[in-house]
Amino acid sequence: MLNDWINKLIELPFPAINLIIGLVVGLAINWLVHISLSITVRRSRSNDLLMLRKQCKSAFNFMVPVLTIFIGLMYADESIYREALIMTIRILLIIAVINLLVRLVYTLEDIFLDRYNIDKEDNRKERKIITQLNFLKRVVIVSLVLIGLAIILLSFDEGRRYGQTLLTSAGVASIIIGLAAQKSIANFFAGIQIAFTQPIKIDDAVVVEGEWGWIEEINLTYVVVRIWDWRRLILPITYFVEKPFQNWTRNKGEIIGSVILHLDYRTPIAPLRAKLTEILHSEPRWDGAVDSLQVVDTKEYTMMVRALMSAKNSPTAWDLRCSVREKLLEYLQSEFPESLPVQRVMLEDQK
Repeated sequence: MLNDWINKLIELPFPAINLIIGLVVGLAINWLVHISLSITVRRSRSNDLLMLRKQCKSAFNFMVPVLTIFIGLMYADESIYREALIMTIRILLIIAVINLLVRLVYTLEDIFLDRYNIDKEDNRKERKIITQLNFLKRVVIVSLVLIGLAIILLSFDEGRRYGQTLLTSAGVASIIIGLAAQKSIANFFAGIQIAFTQPIKIDDAVVVEGEWGWIEEINLTYVVVRIWDWRRLILPITYFVEKPFQNWTRNKGEIIGSVILHLDYRTPIAPLRAKLTEILHSEPRWDGAVDSLQVVDTKEYTMMVRALMSAKNSPTAWDLRCSVREKLLEYLQSEFPESLPVQRVMLEDQK
């Protein structure tokens, strides 16, 4: 019965035996690799191998049978369906290889991220590396996809003729493509500049368009800023090359915050300065570096008092400023209520 079944396969108008043998060999290779990798991971307890298996397992399991089927068809006898099958499997093989290479890129990203902890206090180095890694990952993936599409296109005679036609009209095409892709090319080179000169990094605290927030994503063409109230501000990546903006964590996270009070001229400065020091020493958000209170300006009815304090980062500084402002006002209301601004009106008797 088995011989009859094999003879029927041989009589089919396409190389069925070669296809089935290739599929069986590919599945067997997948099984052997899976067993070997599982034993190796169990013995070495390596996170890198775990990430490799997690990211690349499905892509590898798809590529190997396609490859073995392709090799089997290359040794098949000539038939009217052989060339069509080979062309189909070749395209699937190109897709499978590109898919595996893309998964390897994601594996390398996971391995790097596993080595750099962005959650620690001083994470400037980690944020710099992750910013560069994100940009390079996108560039490599886009390049791999374009290369795969080009190889698939060149696999057809029509594709090669189309390429020759494009080369013949390269003069006109280059002008059209250059005009159409001007902004895309500018964004691409702006992304390269940002990735390596580092005007911004992932998780930097910035002020853009009058909004304060953190850099959440740096993509090939745009940047996502997470505003303090959880909104998202989407800006073209060229914005951070062409326009001025504030980066509060460019070199370090520490920042000085200020509290401005408009007070009456009867306000005693020395007790207020001592109270500020007392408040700061009781504040866990204060880093102990800056403690200052000065009269920085005088107006017609009030004087402007500025209190300075420092914190480890901008969100902490914001909370510290709000807390200090509240406590200073409570102190003035209870101890020196006459310090709060008032409007004086002098009435004269007219006889």
